[in-house]
Amino acid sequence: MDTLAHLAAIVLGAVFVVAAVAKIVAGTTWVAEARDLGAPTPVATVLPGVELVLGALLVTGVAAPIPAVVAALLLLAFSVAVARQLVDGRHPPCACFGAWSQRPLGEGHLLRNAALIVVALIALL
Repeated sequence: MDTLAHLAAIVLGAVFVVAAVAKIVAGTTWVAEARDLGAPTPVATVLPGVELVLGALLVTGVAAPIPAVVAALLLLAFSVAVARQLVDGRHPPCACFGAWSQRPLGEGHLLRNAALIVVALIALL
């Protein structure tokens, strides 16, 4: 794996691990906030575990490049969910990083996700 691609995978994996841990620590608060964002309860319940496993796979390079593809697709899905909220005029707290991210949704969240998608694409090199 190319050094830049490996570094991108590690950075992206770390982001997913931090997001997962923050959601796990938030517990039921995270699930309620995710529902406010439009996520069904089953999705909100399993998402922290998915993010944790995905982050670990990215950091370790196991099964590369599949985790980078999955990360890009997941970030795209997050972006669609955020965009739908914004189009509907809703600005609930982000909760993307549990209690660490309580800023109301805005265009900055879409820009952050776009940047992370670029990192995922670099990880595919």
